[in-house]
Amino acid sequence: MRLGGPVFDGKGGPDEWVESVRRQGYRAALCPVAAEADDATVRAYVEAARKAGILIAEVGAWSSPIHADPKIRNEGLDKCKKQLALADRVGARCCVNVAGSRDGRHSAPHPLNLTEETFDMIVACVREIIDAVKPSRACYALETMPWLYPDSVDSYLRLIEAIDRRQFAAHFDPVNLISSPQRYFTNADIIRDGFKRLGPYIRSCHAKDILLQDKLTTHLDEVAPGQGGLDYRVFLQELNRLDPDTPLMMEHLKPEQYPPAAAHIRSVAKDLGIAL
Repeated sequence: MRLGGPVFDGKGGPDEWVESVRRQGYRAALCPVAAEADDATVRAYVEAARKAGILIAEVGAWSSPIHADPKIRNEGLDKCKKQLALADRVGARCCVNVAGSRDGRHSAPHPLNLTEETFDMIVACVREIIDAVKPSRACYALETMPWLYPDSVDSYLRLIEAIDRRQFAAHFDPVNLISSPQRYFTNADIIRDGFKRLGPYIRSCHAKDILLQDKLTTHLDEVAPGQGGLDYRVFLQELNRLDPDTPLMMEHLKPEQYPPAAAHIRSVAKDLGIAL
């Protein structure tokens, strides 16, 4: 596997970007160019990454392509298509988005999000994105979420079967599957089950942690790796069974939190004899 995360400098060009990634000790990185970048710029970054042994892991397409507002929905679809095309240009492992919310922010809870009607909308939406772009290298993937499909391994497999596109893949974020005390205390089993059944489809993973608070009614907080109850030994062991280039990308931290989070993950990996 390849550990990675965002970098906060290296804005001067490909060489500066590579040095910034290297300073963090990462072997995977988020896409450093925008969809509007010209071919020469894209080639320069891709070549710099190749020479440095850095994998471009993900291109984000964060939007709500199933939103109730037609304008927001169409903007979301357009963004997803552009970002998937960019992922294909740079040879990223995947273009990742959430499925989208029926209302509000792109990932907001909504009473209609986990209905069969919305499931069918997601299927049609993902097909439209993939069929419009026809990527030859990158895949489109949906991040697991507690109140959006896919909200479980079962619903992810249902989506894979229903969408029926070779370029649709899985993005595995186990923290986002933990939505109750029951799941919190059995998260190792959830992780094992996720890799067992989704393994052939997983293109990238997110690294974070989750903490159950002693506070009514139920409070589950996203925290930095090592600060919660996620079983990182099982997570890394299972991830290590996949393609050795599978990225593990940290996210949602303040810049100063990334080094200790990475240190925790590396410490667990070292104990297990796993190279990052």
